[in-house]
Amino acid sequence: MSADTQNATVAAATAEKLTTSGPLKLPIPFPTANSVPAERPQLTEEQTKKYEWLVEQARGWTVASKNAALAGPLTDEDRFWLTRECLLRYLRATKWNEKEAAKRLQDTLTWRREYGVNGLTAEHISPENETGKQVLLGFDKQGRVCHYLNPGRQNTDPSPRQVQHLVYMVERVIDIMPAGQETLALLINFKTSKSRTNTAPGISTGREVLNILQTHYPERLGRALIINVPWVVWGFFKLITPFIDPLTREKLKFNEDMNQYVPSEQLWTEFLGKLDFEYDHEVYWPALTKMAAERRAERMARWEAGGKQVGELEDYLFGRLQQGVAPAAAPTAESAETSLKAAGTLVEDLKVADLKVSDEAPTGKATAA
Repeated sequence: MSADTQNATVAAATAEKLTTSGPLKLPIPFPTANSVPAERPQLTEEQTKKYEWLVEQARGWTVASKNAALAGPLTDEDRFWLTRECLLRYLRATKWNEKEAAKRLQDTLTWRREYGVNGLTAEHISPENETGKQVLLGFDKQGRVCHYLNPGRQNTDPSPRQVQHLVYMVERVIDIMPAGQETLALLINFKTSKSRTNTAPGISTGREVLNILQTHYPERLGRALIINVPWVVWGFFKLITPFIDPLTREKLKFNEDMNQYVPSEQLWTEFLGKLDFEYDHEVYWPALTKMAAERRAERMARWEAGGKQVGELEDYLFGRLQQGVAPAAAPTAESAETSLKAAGTLVEDLKVADLKVSDEAPTGKATAA
C-alpha cells in the first residue's frame, strides 16, 4: 500500500471518529481524502539546466556559515535541508537567476546556523504557546497544513523568543506536511479578547518576521486567510505593505469565508468552521512535538538510506516515491532512531517506537468528509 493510500485511509477513519462527543485536543495527522495538492509544473529545458547548475554548486559547498565563529563543515542537517524542491523554491524566488539563488541559499544556511534554528526546542518555546496563540490544526483543500495565529491570545511581552516561536512553528509545519505539498495555509483571527484589545503586532516585530519569512522561507506561503481585522490592524498592514513581496500580497484574503478554502470538518469553530477544538497545552504540545519528531525522523532515515544526497527528492523523503535520486536501501529502525536524535528534538529519552501516532483519532465533533 502506498503512503498516499495509507494516509487517505487514516484520514477517512479520522473524519469518522471525529463525530464522537467532546472537543478535539490533539493535532490532526492527515488531510481529508479529498484534499489533494496541485501537481507541480514540469520544468522547461532552460529551468532544468539552471537547476542542474545550482545542484552541482550546492554539492560542492563545504562551509555552512560565513561567520568565522560559527564556520564549519556542512552537517547532515544542512545537506538534508538542501533538497531538490528547496533549490527550486529559491530559483523561483529569484526568478530563475541561478547565481542569485545560490547566494540566497548560502545566506540562509548561514542564518539557520547563526539563528540556531535546529536548536529551538519544544521546551524553550513552550511558554510562548501556553494559551494557544499559534496552533497547527488540520489541512486546507489542497493539503496545506493550517497554521492558526490568534493574536488575541498573546500571553508574553515582546522578546526575541516571540519571533523564535513563529520560526519554530513554521519548522513544525514543514515536518508534518503531507507528500506533494510544500506550502502552508496561514489563518489569522484578529478577534480581541478580555486580556488583549490591541491585537496588532509591533511594527519592528512585524518587519523582522516578514524579513525572515520572505528571505529564508521563500515560496512557502500558499495562502493567508485573515478575519476580524480592526482598524488598528488595517493601519499596521498599510505600514508594512511596502515590505511585502507583490506575489505574497496576492495570496492574502481578508474577511472571506474560510470554508471556501478549508474543509469544514477540519476548520476550527473559532474560524467559523465545524471542528470543535479546545486548546489544552498539556495535551496538545507534547502530541505535536511527538508527531513532528516522528515524521522528521522517518524522512531523515530515508535520506540516509538514499545516500545522503544533496538535491534529494522530497516526494521520496515523504514516502510518496520508492526511489530517490540514487538507489536506496530500506531504512531500518536503528537508522530512524539515530535520525530522531540527530533531528535535535528535546523530548528526553524519546524513542521512535514511542512516537507512533495512534490510528485511534482524538475525539471531537465534526462532520464526515
